[in-house]
Amino acid sequence: MKVVVAHNRYSSAQPSGENSVVDSDMAQLAEAGVEVVPFIKSSDDIGSLSLVGKAALPISPIYARGAQRELAALLDAERPDVLHLHNPYPFLSPAVIRTAHKRGVPVIQTVHNFRQVCISGLYFRDGHACHDCRGKAFGLPGVKHACYRGSRAQSAIMATSLAANRGTWRRLDRYIALTGNIADHLRDFGIGESQISIKPNSIPDPGEHDERGSGFVFVGRLSAEKGVELLLDAWRRHGDGDLGTLTIIGDGPLKEPVAAAATERGDIDYLGSVPHDQVNRRVRAAAALLMTSVWDEVLPTVVIEALANARPVLATNMGGPPHMIGDAGIVAEPTVDDLAAALPRMRDAAPGLVDAARRRYLTTFSTDVVMKQLLDIYADVASRAKAR
Repeated sequence: MKVVVAHNRYSSAQPSGENSVVDSDMAQLAEAGVEVVPFIKSSDDIGSLSLVGKAALPISPIYARGAQRELAALLDAERPDVLHLHNPYPFLSPAVIRTAHKRGVPVIQTVHNFRQVCISGLYFRDGHACHDCRGKAFGLPGVKHACYRGSRAQSAIMATSLAANRGTWRRLDRYIALTGNIADHLRDFGIGESQISIKPNSIPDPGEHDERGSGFVFVGRLSAEKGVELLLDAWRRHGDGDLGTLTIIGDGPLKEPVAAAATERGDIDYLGSVPHDQVNRRVRAAAALLMTSVWDEVLPTVVIEALANARPVLATNMGGPPHMIGDAGIVAEPTVDDLAAALPRMRDAAPGLVDAARRRYLTTFSTDVVMKQLLDIYADVASRAKAR
């Protein structure tokens, strides 16, 4: 099996779990004996473009002519069984689907966000969930609100790309939905059931352990959509120390109120950004992970890490996390009242959910399970393409 992996890497200045997922997937595929041919562009390259290249960049999400020429040459030379697309913006564009199809190569995309419909890809703006562009032929609300990089001009280009490529997206051979929530998004977009496979991401097994955790841990960007303000408000409903210690890891625009809360209370420990190996250690040291997002979070890796480390999760009922945790946690409404009520329930239930969390990882998110699913999808799509 030979697979071309196409991805536009986000800027290194913009933290992206998606870049890490793509790198991990390629490494795991190579270990499984798949011949991986990368077709990777990086947003970091924008600064080194020629004047002509920079002039063409604003319309690249629509077609990206240079990328199509490069990809066509690569496909002609390599003759892969499948093209696996991740993020196409801005250097690749959805036109890579048509370029591959012209050469008889089927295309799979892992859907990491909602950008088939939403200009920002998040279904979130101005501090709240937003679905104003859903069902519209052109995302005018997203242009009005400057949802793409805070620019109405760039938002207009992205809205035009989404409208122009709507038919292209619907011809894609197979979508990999990371959760049932993403599958619902695709169905709402008009994608047929036969074009959707549900397969999560995975992480390597950190191994068994017998540590007893205590308290709670929150890991994530300190921004509005992650719900850290919601968490702090719910935490304040309880006396200092009643719930144990809340450890908060991360950085972002809401760093100051988080640091202030840690100063005010003795049961909040704010660590800022820490290396990944320490994140893993902190998750294992807690009794449970808190995932308090107020947007349709897709598939946060930290939830998988918690389950792998035998730690249950208290999550809001937004996006993918409720699909991820199964019987290994508690789901709450994204309100202060409901989250405040759920926190002591999670404190009391956590010790009894350790085995369920570890079992959830082994049966759903382990590398062996997920890689088999991906290889089966490749084989099915490739065989269908050859039969046409």
